[in-house]
Amino acid sequence: MKFLVYLLVGTIFGIVMTKSEAVSWFRIQEMFRFESFHMYGIIGVAVVVGALFVSLLKRFDIHAVDGSELRLKPKAHTYKRYILGGILFGFGWAMTGACPGPLFTLLGQGIWTILLVIASAVLGTYVYGLLRPRLPH
Repeated sequence: MKFLVYLLVGTIFGIVMTKSEAVSWFRIQEMFRFESFHMYGIIGVAVVVGALFVSLLKRFDIHAVDGSELRLKPKAHTYKRYILGGILFGFGWAMTGACPGPLFTLLGQGIWTILLVIASAVLGTYVYGLLRPRLPH
């Protein structure tokens, strides 16, 4: 039953991403060239909705499915890692024309070349896992 719920949520997410044109390579390039507000608007709405959702979770003391308390760890005050990570993320986003969110949406639309991007993301995650003990955290 959980699988069906995840499938339904993922399908709705894919439809929203497609209809909002958030999976469009042209929209992403417009954003990085500062030619259009479209993608910044989508990102801004996502940030506001996320902040509202977290606020509601805290206010109503919502617990996880297993009954445990939801805790958000405070961010470290060393912003160097966030800046470097953001630059790497943005570089990959600009090169591929896709952030991780819509990768599987694009695959579902039959854009098979996105498999190269998915494979690269998985490889990058694996390499990070190998290097993590040696990286400053």
